[in-house]
Amino acid sequence: MVNIIKEELPIEQELKKKIEFICEFAKITPTIINGNIRKIDKTNLVYTK
Repeated sequence: MVNIIKEELPIEQELKKKIEFICEFAKITPTIINGNIRKIDKTNLVYTK
């Protein structure tokens, strides 16, 4: 049986602040979406979305 593990990848606050600062300087509004990673158990296969 294939076991798929799904984990959320949150964005670090420091990186988020830097992105918001750059976007404020450029006068645009950022859209930041947290991604997730899916691992297939007992393999080295990883899917990042």
